Amino acid sequence: MNTHQVHTKWLGEMGFEHQGGIIKMDADAEFGGNNEGLRPKSMMLASLAGCTGMDIASLVKKMKAEIDTFTIDVEGDLTEEHPKFYHSVRVNYNFFGSDLDEAKLQKIVYLSVDKYCGVMEMFRQFAKVEVNINYLKS
Repeated sequence: MNTHQVHTKWLGEMGFEHQGGIIKMDADAEFGGNNEGLRPKSMMLASLAGCTGMDIASLVKKMKAEIDTFTIDVEGDLTEEHPKFYHSVRVNYNFFGSDLDEAKLQKIVYLSVDKYCGVMEMFRQFAKVEVNINYLKS
């Protein structure tokens, strides 16, 4: 099974960083690329992380949740047959802080997942989406 992964880090306010910097698209060397960027399908995973991440950043501020930072890791499993598409996706939310209100953060995540994130809803049209929340001391 072929799985793609993206890592997204909150930079504060509404800013995010995917894969350590500016997003660049490229292909594997075997397909004529230089392997120097996200593939188009992985870009979709980055869009999902960015959409839900912006919701969370806004809701954290609005609901006065105390966090130091958060990251989002998204993994998508591709079908074996062409045209290949994501049939299952895992979205892992990682909250860092010394005194995390887990109930409030869970509410924030599920407001994004169930109500606000349009990209999440698009993914649900073609993939099984699993959500995991991790609370980490920093």
